Amino acid sequence: MEDRNTLTARSAVLSALLGSHPPRLPSRALVRIGEVFGIAEGTVRAALSRMVAAGDLVQEDGRYALSERLRERQARQDESRSPHTRAWDGTWEIAIVTAERRAPADRAALRHTMTALRLAELREGTWLRPANLIRRLPEIVAAQCTLVDGTPREDPTGLLWDLEGWAVESRRLLKALDRAEGLAEGFLVSAAVLRQLLADPLLPAELLPEGWPGAELRARYDDFDRDYRRALHRHLDA
Repeated sequence: MEDRNTLTARSAVLSALLGSHPPRLPSRALVRIGEVFGIAEGTVRAALSRMVAAGDLVQEDGRYALSERLRERQARQDESRSPHTRAWDGTWEIAIVTAERRAPADRAALRHTMTALRLAELREGTWLRPANLIRRLPEIVAAQCTLVDGTPREDPTGLLWDLEGWAVESRRLLKALDRAEGLAEGFLVSAAVLRQLLADPLLPAELLPEGWPGAELRARYDDFDRDYRRALHRHLDA
């Protein structure tokens, strides 16, 4: 988990906006959030200017909002908290890269997209996951890949995802949620949990080890976030 003494103004601003609905806050609120971590007002305002110039934020009527690119990240974050799944019939989604002469930027964009879609790469150019998620695949996937449904002869789950590592970290975060005190610590724990949920492969129950903590972490975080948002708003309104 990021130490409060090393949290940058940019990280604080992004985390605050990613957790806000809509993702738009006045500069005063973002400065107050910086104060929680001992970040000077001038440092926060300088970070805001740089983020606008870089296309991370949009400034409108004295407020700062996430750019379209980062709104997509927020949508993935929201989806990770309340995923849209369906009963699994044993079928796997398989995407095989068949496009030729791909530019490095196209390769990188596809890899980013596949990871966001929670597909894992079995070998170079072959991505797959259980077909239990309800979502539309973006055009970049169809443009570079051939899509098929199938069933592996042997379960590749252990090769594709570190389920034990995810479970261990999630149980640590459950304890951190129980221990978190104050706005600064709560802010950091909240950001860590959201990153963890983004890394959840969202596998069907049939493929998960016994005692999988995914549902517990989501439920516990929902309760924590509700209380934390109230405390944060009281601080911003003071």
